[in-house]
Amino acid sequence: MHWNSCNNLWLFFMAEQKIKVLMVCLGNICRSPTAEAVFTKKVQDANLETRILVDSAGTGSWHIGEPPDSRSMQAAKTRDYDMSSQRARQVLPQDMEQFDYIYAMDKQNLHDLWTMSTPELQHKISLFLHQGNSNYEEVPDPYYSGGDGFELVLDLIEEASDSLLGSLVSRHTLI
Repeated sequence: MHWNSCNNLWLFFMAEQKIKVLMVCLGNICRSPTAEAVFTKKVQDANLETRILVDSAGTGSWHIGEPPDSRSMQAAKTRDYDMSSQRARQVLPQDMEQFDYIYAMDKQNLHDLWTMSTPELQHKISLFLHQGNSNYEEVPDPYYSGGDGFELVLDLIEEASDSLLGSLVSRHTLI
């Protein structure tokens, strides 16, 4: 076997060993892309980007291929999170198998994810804010709210992301 073939095999193996985290909301334009951006930056800041893969998707199909909501992007940008390369996608059946952890932003999306999953994979799916210590159980949808709604979403996601990262580091002995 040539070195290049061995190297590619090693890279494939390492990619397969990554902990895969999927953030899910309804349209994948506000809450879940925000969670993806925030958690990705926290993963990068901890130098764990080779160990943890973060993605986001929506249970609905209305916004496939669109960038995140401009208000979400602006609020995120003020806190140094970059969402500019993200594009909305819908949750796929294979996501249930490929991702290790699937976090719904609210109870309706949690229910929808459980419905599209097989019973043996449902243990991977939970509410995102159960990762933190918030008084909120769900990340509220800021789509029809003012700017304060997007700030609240960021506050909730930042706190839950800190807790989630600590949990993954501990559970998987990453540091």
